[in-house]
Amino acid sequence: MSRARTDSSLQSQNPISQAQNSVHNAHNAVTQAQSHPTEQMIEQANTAVERAERAVEQAGLSHNQLAVEQAQADLAEDEAALASLENDGFSS
Repeated sequence: MSRARTDSSLQSQNPISQAQNSVHNAHNAVTQAQSHPTEQMIEQANTAVERAERAVEQAGLSHNQLAVEQAQADLAEDEAALASLENDGFSS
């Protein structure tokens, strides 16, 4: 059982895993902002996207470039969706 905790702990500290989790959180925030386009939801989505950008940047130092590129592509989709939402007149 200790090994499972160690593996889980190591995974949670992996920069690529952190980037993937941040991108997932950003995606959820953008989806929420699309469903409920209030100033607060859009601001939360912007914050989540900025965090994900930093996490992906950190993961870029990794040797697993395929995973980094996938995280970058996923984040780019969410950034475009958020920009579209903001351009629709819901920006702060």
